[in-house]
Amino acid sequence: MTQAGFWDDPQNAQSVSQERTQLGERLKDWVTLEKEGEEITLLLDLALEENDETQAEGLSDQIKAMIRALDLYEVKRTLNGPHDSVGAIVDIHAGAGGTESQDWAQILLRMYLRYADRNNFKAEIVDRLEGDEAGLKSVTFTLAGPYAFGLMRSEVGIHRLVRISPFDSQSRRHTSFASVFVTPDVADDIVIEINDRDLRIDTYRASGAGGQHVNKTSSAVRITHLPTGIVVQCQDDRSQHRNKDMVMKVLKSRLYQFEKEKKAAEVSKLNNSKKEIAWGSQIRSYILQPYRLIKDNRTTYESGNVDAVLDGDLAGFVQAYLLKQASESGT
Repeated sequence: MTQAGFWDDPQNAQSVSQERTQLGERLKDWVTLEKEGEEITLLLDLALEENDETQAEGLSDQIKAMIRALDLYEVKRTLNGPHDSVGAIVDIHAGAGGTESQDWAQILLRMYLRYADRNNFKAEIVDRLEGDEAGLKSVTFTLAGPYAFGLMRSEVGIHRLVRISPFDSQSRRHTSFASVFVTPDVADDIVIEINDRDLRIDTYRASGAGGQHVNKTSSAVRITHLPTGIVVQCQDDRSQHRNKDMVMKVLKSRLYQFEKEKKAAEVSKLNNSKKEIAWGSQIRSYILQPYRLIKDNRTTYESGNVDAVLDGDLAGFVQAYLLKQASESGT
């Protein structure tokens, strides 16, 4: 960074600066962990020398906290992809099955918003399409915070729910599906040329629950990118200007992902990627009936604490996936 001409290429300079910051944060975390480990070891040795069982037992909480911190550090170590450190744009779509699947999509949204709270991510809903009777047909939201995309990319795929349907008068067991797709929020980091003539911009009144929640003006914005057919819309804000800004931000990220997938197709990777998220090839099953268990089909990691997971405790599933992926790629 001290070399002459380094800042002549702003985009490269920004990339290198971000990498330096990430490495600095990782080193700082490791130094902190090392000091804490040395302190625990010293106190434990002292307790053993003095045969002080009370003091040794008192270190139990510190040791457990140290293990959790090491697990988190190990997960972050795997997040070395080109966009792992940036925010995320998440799409959830209900599968076939009507109200039952739409309710499942809303449950997933709640789970991810709770997960965002646990990780101090700022969540913002960009667009949501309400279900016919309950739940959501689809929803798009952003997550802002360090490594949001790196962590959330573990959720891409089909999520399967098995439960006694609250919408079935005969209390029968139903299986529902919803898809989750995650793209990096790289709108500020990449250069995507968008010609005005390639865009069709429509404004309309936002839909809602009625009353004061329904806009009286056409503040919702839908933009269609004609060359690719990509459609992005936003109706969450009452300001048409802010909705348009958000739509353009999401469109840039979608176009970036589109171009990335085109390059992947050239090396025969796109088909494999599509197969992984194809309908019916679920990545995780959430069984609430006849027993209670959540199991990830990619890692075999499972949890019987269903309520905690649906309340946003996804750390175990995310860690298992990222560590397995890192192991397979040799990183």
